[in-house]
Amino acid sequence: MARKQPQDYILLLSTGILVIIGIIMVFSSSYSYSLVKMGDGYYYLKRVLIWAIVGTFTMISFSKINYWNWSKYANLIFIISIILLILVLTPLGIVRNEARRWLGAGKTLTFMPSDVAKLASIIFISTSISRKKEKMQSFIQGFLPYLLIMALYFGLIFKQPDFSTAFVLVVMIFIMVFIGGMKFSHFVALTAGGLLGLAGMLTLIFFTGKDYKAKRITAFLDPWQDSSDTGYQVIQSLLALGSGGIFGRGLGRSVQKHFYLPEPQNDFIFAIIGEELGFIGGAIVIILYAILIWRGIRIAINAPDVLGCVMATGVIAMIAVQVVINIAVATSSMPVTGMGLPLISYGGSSLVVFMASIGILLNISKHIGSDRS
Repeated sequence: MARKQPQDYILLLSTGILVIIGIIMVFSSSYSYSLVKMGDGYYYLKRVLIWAIVGTFTMISFSKINYWNWSKYANLIFIISIILLILVLTPLGIVRNEARRWLGAGKTLTFMPSDVAKLASIIFISTSISRKKEKMQSFIQGFLPYLLIMALYFGLIFKQPDFSTAFVLVVMIFIMVFIGGMKFSHFVALTAGGLLGLAGMLTLIFFTGKDYKAKRITAFLDPWQDSSDTGYQVIQSLLALGSGGIFGRGLGRSVQKHFYLPEPQNDFIFAIIGEELGFIGGAIVIILYAILIWRGIRIAINAPDVLGCVMATGVIAMIAVQVVINIAVATSSMPVTGMGLPLISYGGSSLVVFMASIGILLNISKHIGSDRS
């Protein structure tokens, strides 16, 4: 076996810069909100610093664990993730804004099982695919099991309700299975079925659901049609991005974060980046994500075996899909989903899971050039 390669320092550097940008922008965007609502302008800053430290420790630890070791515990990790998703639907689940998505104690010691489920599914699916090999071409052994797994995860997360995370997880698994050797006819069938299912769900919402849900879906097309309700967030986001211009208002000088844009440290943090740092700041963030995704794709392509390839693919798919969705929502290119910006938006369990995933990528990068096929 060839000697281990040094870890991918470009991936590590781009991740570190994004996390630092996240800490700065969470503080900038949340100061007024946390001062009024929490009585402490540094409320979110202190917490994001703690989670960033935990995330950094986790990333370093995961980068030192041979990625093959995760396959030994894949089944257990999968079972734990399902149990957590079930528990969150019981009275143990913590409700915020009419959604039951958290487990834990109090307001601060909480986490989202759906975040854990994303990483758990990457480990479980990549391990399963690496063991099946030629059986991936079979409908019964290669296609159907993953379809059922996708349905299980989607159903449990959608029930919270959290459609955006459920969607990301399904797309992520779909990409992993396709890269892992899914038969092309099965790929076409699954794609068609997914599109039909999405169309059916939207139709159901329009004709049998609450009028508010239908308006929320269409608000991105013309947010000014309902500017005081379903289109409000999108309008404030567009105003933030537009007022930033090329160079931005300046760090800390956002207007929209002062109770115009609800919880700007979360879903719409990219709008605050655009307002304070301008088009240039937003472009730099997008370029950093592009570098991170490029390095991840490179690691997947050059991974020494199927496990490493599919595992790296899952991590990059998880990050890329969320980045696209978050920025698309902020720019009114798709309906509001409640999806945070990876490594930047406020969220403890999310940040730790993303950094842990990067740690796995870094470990895979060390094995490029070795032969495990």
